[in-house]
Amino acid sequence: MKIKTIITICFALAIILIHSGFVYAQEIKPIKLLPAQTKIGKPLMQALAERKSSRNFSSKELPLQVISNMLWAANGINRPDSGYRTAPSGMSMQEIDIYVIKAEGVYLFDVKANILIPVVIGDIRGLAGNQSFVQDAAINLIYVADLSRMSKISRNDVDFYAAADTGFISENVYLFCASEGLATVVRGWIDKPTLAKAMKLRPDQRIILAQTVGYPGK
Repeated sequence: MKIKTIITICFALAIILIHSGFVYAQEIKPIKLLPAQTKIGKPLMQALAERKSSRNFSSKELPLQVISNMLWAANGINRPDSGYRTAPSGMSMQEIDIYVIKAEGVYLFDVKANILIPVVIGDIRGLAGNQSFVQDAAINLIYVADLSRMSKISRNDVDFYAAADTGFISENVYLFCASEGLATVVRGWIDKPTLAKAMKLRPDQRIILAQTVGYPGK
């Protein structure tokens, strides 16, 4: 086979891989988050007055500092001596994990290390919800309950605690977005089995809710 033909084939394959959303494993790495900027933002009462849901998003990427601040606001450690967080958790089970779906892949927010750990490579934003805006928004947060951390309560109470603790976290994100002029909306319309498979979740992990975050669209 001629060298020119080989080059043409390789180029064609590269184009196919790029358009299919394929990303090589070495291209997605852990993201070390920045320390949260706790002295910025609007007063609480103003953020409450401006809190709202939006379904119109720009595809513009969020800066790392904004992502870092948002995740700290969501459920970061605000009392380092005890490890307690910005959101309450029933019996301090801390069963809710935040997964961050970005264009390049899916990350798990490691609260204690303040880092995003790669979980899945490739763009699966389209699986994060059934609304059309989901696949183009910069970030989709997926709140996942780890049932293995909920041994303190009966099975009858699992759904209640998981939903309540997710509600606390998602409202923190709402208020952060109101303070920073970002668009956000919580969503329950998800094909959860399909998304869970794509995210490689274990059987004892359960998707509770999703929340889209990004700059407002025009």
